[in-house]
Amino acid sequence: MSDTPPSKVRKILLIDDDERQEHLLTLQLAKFRREQFALEYAPTYEAGLKKLLSGNYAVCLLDYHLGERNGLELLRESRISGCDTPILILTADDSDEVDIAAMEAGAVDYLVKAALNTRLLERAIRYALKLEVTLAQLRQLAQRDELTRLLNRREFQRILSEEWERSVRFKRPFALVMVDIDHFKKINDTHGHQVGDEVLRHVASLLAGQVRTVDRVARYGGEEFALVMIETDGKNAAEHIKRLGVLLADLPCMVEGKNLTVEVTLSAGVADSMGGASNAAELVESADKALYAAKKGGRNRIVMAADGTELFFKSG
Repeated sequence: MSDTPPSKVRKILLIDDDERQEHLLTLQLAKFRREQFALEYAPTYEAGLKKLLSGNYAVCLLDYHLGERNGLELLRESRISGCDTPILILTADDSDEVDIAAMEAGAVDYLVKAALNTRLLERAIRYALKLEVTLAQLRQLAQRDELTRLLNRREFQRILSEEWERSVRFKRPFALVMVDIDHFKKINDTHGHQVGDEVLRHVASLLAGQVRTVDRVARYGGEEFALVMIETDGKNAAEHIKRLGVLLADLPCMVEGKNLTVEVTLSAGVADSMGGASNAAELVESADKALYAAKKGGRNRIVMAADGTELFFKSG
């Protein structure tokens, strides 16, 4: 028996319209050697999909046939909804067609019920969990900027598109903030690119540490960053970024090993999803134009895309 505390026991979801399968799998899970799991059961397509999309499960065991519904249909629907829980298909049909269909739909593996035993089930679940860790690492690499560990531009564009669609559908605002490090080329030319990299990491860390968990921060390119601030209008976003600029002034970049302190200031442009843009690309263009106006106007300031209003990080 595992010594794992009950609060740490991971859950497995079984979606199967045959209640006998729940009993059989509960008995098999209890015999696992390496780790104990708690089994939760959903007898229908609808109940199973709702539970699966909660994200509360380490693995899902999904019946190929769910009454009149197809388990592969549920699998595809869950993937479209963003669920990345590893799914093992359970089937009574040992055929190449089922194997191929399950893999193409996104299943990690498929298990034939008649051949299923404790050892096979434990091996399959261990494999699914290990594969999920590997896939999560690959997703991290694909979504993150290598230097700053912020979201990269491609992932930012995906998130921006989603938030735009949500804003249009529900008539709820979000703000887009484009931020640029002032005179960054001079920092590189004066102190070298390694110091420039330290400045980028420093600014990225402050940005990531100060925004809310629902907001998203990305390295947009070079010394430019982008923030999507959910349920926030342009005015409130600008005030938030102003506080961030003040914090940066109080916390200059300290370069370890060089006894060097680099003063950093920012310029920012703020656009609001409810401010007249007809699509996400126009919203980016508006924020970019406001950022350009901030830089042209003397830097170390924020410009609102809506009316050109300027906010200064430091007073007088």
